[in-house]
Amino acid sequence: MRELFLGEYIKQERLKQGITQEQLCAGICEPITVSRMENGKQTPSYNRICAFLQRLGLPDERFFALLSKNELEIKTLQDEICADRIRFERTAPEHRPHIQAAGLQKLEQLEKLAEPDDRIVRQYIMSERATFGKPDGPYSPEERLKLLLEALHITAPNLDLEEINLGLYSMEETTLLNKIAVTYAQMGQLKKAIDIYRQLLKYVQKHYCDGMSRYAGKFALIAYNYTNVLFMAGRYDDALEVAELGRKVCVEYPHYQFLPGILDLMGGCYFYQGNFEKCKEYYRDAYYLYKVIGNERDRLLLEKAAKERLGLEFPF
Repeated sequence: MRELFLGEYIKQERLKQGITQEQLCAGICEPITVSRMENGKQTPSYNRICAFLQRLGLPDERFFALLSKNELEIKTLQDEICADRIRFERTAPEHRPHIQAAGLQKLEQLEKLAEPDDRIVRQYIMSERATFGKPDGPYSPEERLKLLLEALHITAPNLDLEEINLGLYSMEETTLLNKIAVTYAQMGQLKKAIDIYRQLLKYVQKHYCDGMSRYAGKFALIAYNYTNVLFMAGRYDDALEVAELGRKVCVEYPHYQFLPGILDLMGGCYFYQGNFEKCKEYYRDAYYLYKVIGNERDRLLLEKAAKERLGLEFPF
């Protein structure tokens, strides 16, 4: 079997999908960089290669790259920031300041390490800042939306939120679209949020169908947030349909981070549909999963909901 180098592989897959070099690298770099990579004359940075593979819907963990010391430090910092962000989101507001301070400090370190023209890292920094907030407190929803849109337009300057299906996106770009939809929901613009999620879920289903094991977490996140917005809008049948898609992906691959939240929302939908036995079943499953993964904030919120809606206290 003939060896296939990374540049050849990307070119082969790009042509198979009918994607031009300009489309693949839009907002990331100049087309000449892609051309040189495909011809074996240049090796782009690790982040750029990952973005190319993700935009093509290809797994990005199967290629081998020798990272420079600078790239390795950047990758390590990004992993640490991601862990801080997850802890920050799962922690009650009164216990967040020390996690926020650590996250913001690491973002400053990352900014110093990144090259001035590295759009991908700059985008990542803005995206994470939108979550951690300012040193003196969180951004308002309006401030957060402005920051997220600015970050997205770094690599997708012509993106139209009404026509998401026309683009090609990296993982970070889909993360930003998810955060933008969440922010619209927080602002009470549920119709706008639902429309973004409808397009985004369809994009992920189509674009990552052959690599769902790699992108299961992203699918589950989008399904969870989409379900939540539909729940807020009182569209319980639609919410259950999307939630079931997310539940199946979480169980099949397996990817359990968002499973308790999905089950929690399904229980809420069944409650408002008058199916109290189903509600109890899903609440019970969600409660113990929250407990196992140490998500105390959502476990306590579920305890409160079960008492107010069903008059029950755990265990039941």
